[in-house]
Amino acid sequence: MDVEALKEEAGIAACKYVVEGMNVGLGTGSTVKYTILELGRRVREEGLTIVGVPTSIATRDLAQEVGIPLAELDDLDGLDVVIDGTDEFDPSFQLIKGGGAALLREKVVAQASKRMVVVADDRKQVATLGAFPLPIEVTPFSFNTTRQAIESVLGCNVSMRMDGDGMLKTDNGNYIADAHTGPSIADPEMTEQRLLALAGVVQVGLFNNMCNVVVMASDGGVSVLTKDD
Repeated sequence: MDVEALKEEAGIAACKYVVEGMNVGLGTGSTVKYTILELGRRVREEGLTIVGVPTSIATRDLAQEVGIPLAELDDLDGLDVVIDGTDEFDPSFQLIKGGGAALLREKVVAQASKRMVVVADDRKQVATLGAFPLPIEVTPFSFNTTRQAIESVLGCNVSMRMDGDGMLKTDNGNYIADAHTGPSIADPEMTEQRLLALAGVVQVGLFNNMCNVVVMASDGGVSVLTKDD
């Protein structure tokens, strides 16, 4: 089965965690796109009543296109579940996210949710985080000074993410620094704390102690991994 088919299978399978009347965080990325498409179908064809909170402008636009009612997080009393993708997850269900440059909004929504369900294909399952470059959202002000400080903390090369000829800007108007640590982030919680201590760092793409369930697709089918297993 090709990668896109695996993403679609996982994204659709995760919809079982959404039931009538829920407030649902809608993640960002190429896998959770299929979750949003399926939820939109259920809203239109089955009369499913939910309210979605998007984690990016791209997700907002897609959700509106498929007919999912949306609200601001501030207008709701928390979220029942967020369904999102991941760039990597380790055996403790710690995540690297931010490949889609939406990590700040994704983390705000995840922290407001009772449950975080991650959709992924089996390429995202790793023994130790870091083969995927760690995204770090930084302020545009003195971003190169912040980049150098991140290099000093992590002891690795850090590159600024580009968008064509210019710097990529997040939906919040910030920049993304990608830390090329290699698969060496053995203590994600300490790594996150050290990076957040830097004044120019807005948020770090380490999602620690948030994910409860991973819906993972592989050539053998869809499996559900839970943190208690």
